[in-house]
Amino acid sequence: MNPTSPESAPQTLDIAIIGAAMAGATLALALAKRAKALGRPLRIALIEAHEQGSGHPGFDARSIAIAHGSITELKRLGLWSLLAPLGCAINDIHISDRGHFGMTELNREGFDLPFLGQVVELEAVGQTLLAAVKDAGISLYCPDGLSELASDSDGHTLTLESGVRLRTKLLVAADGLHSRVRDCFKLPLESRDFAQCGLVANIGCDRPHNHWAWERFTDTGPLALLPMQDSAGQHRLSLVWALPPEEAERLASADEAGFLSQLQRAFGSRAGKFISVGKRHVYPLKLSFMPRPIHHRCVFIGNAAQTLHPIAGQGFNLGLRDVVDLLQVLDSALVAGTDVGEHSLLHHYLELRTDDRNQTLCHIEALVRGFSNQYWPLVAGRSLGLRLLSWCPPLKAPVASRAMGWRRGKRLSENC
Repeated sequence: MNPTSPESAPQTLDIAIIGAAMAGATLALALAKRAKALGRPLRIALIEAHEQGSGHPGFDARSIAIAHGSITELKRLGLWSLLAPLGCAINDIHISDRGHFGMTELNREGFDLPFLGQVVELEAVGQTLLAAVKDAGISLYCPDGLSELASDSDGHTLTLESGVRLRTKLLVAADGLHSRVRDCFKLPLESRDFAQCGLVANIGCDRPHNHWAWERFTDTGPLALLPMQDSAGQHRLSLVWALPPEEAERLASADEAGFLSQLQRAFGSRAGKFISVGKRHVYPLKLSFMPRPIHHRCVFIGNAAQTLHPIAGQGFNLGLRDVVDLLQVLDSALVAGTDVGEHSLLHHYLELRTDDRNQTLCHIEALVRGFSNQYWPLVAGRSLGLRLLSWCPPLKAPVASRAMGWRRGKRLSENC
């Protein structure tokens, strides 16, 4: 849908968002709700290159865990009601180190919570969010992409692939790891290559998961199983398995029986017997981040700002905190009716995000390197650490706070 034709003059906007996956669509909907509540006109455009259901990279076959802290934020933004029917609760998490004695559990009862998180399937989420965008009066350009970008002191002029031209005061890049906006500005992206790929698939199991999630550290990397809603009477789990690239490709093309046998051998029998596997996908696993996720009248959020290894399931949760902090700094401009792309607002946003981003990126890198390493002092140390969590429950609070998407420095009890 293109609200203007290529022949028309540039459409004047307040905010243009490139990328309508989780971060971009969530931001657009939250901005529209806030502007409506304030009674302020806010001209928002959302530009997305992929139609829903046509291989959209942000709404593909994967499932993600939305942490308890993120759900609290989505409720505050008035958006969780859209996604709640799609969720499958995580009530308990079992963490173990294959071949070693280290293991521990996190349980909702121990923190007096209804759940630790919810698992949603991205394809269903995409359908729901984009339908809400259309109902919210947001200008949606889809399928369409950014072709050219020209900037001056007052804003940006965007030329889309369709030929449509847009003029905006603030540009938000939510267009993923291979950001077209970042390329246009020639901004740097740093990365850490872990020499791993993630094999993703839906697994059928012979018994209910009872809302357990499992994270098992193997000699190739972490193996995670997340609970999913049953489908056609089948009990389902979402698999993310970190493997060397050659092994990931081999398993992706293996016959079903051979794949399930190797998965069962790597994971064990805690979840029951694996009886089927859906389509398998392989993704390279890297930690990538922009050192400075702002530019002149431009903000980078979500995977455009940083892409995480899935070891702790924090990718969308960190991206949502980008959205929340950006909404916070834009709110003063919305209340006053002033320029949303003003220099001081973007620098305030950068100040808000710096500590949380840096701490999360360092934490993820340490986890990947620590739990993918078979050097025996590290193995002994991490096994002892997991056991200490089981033996001394008060030590679980900071681990649980991070797992549930709460910002560092807050006590779990403050967030519940």
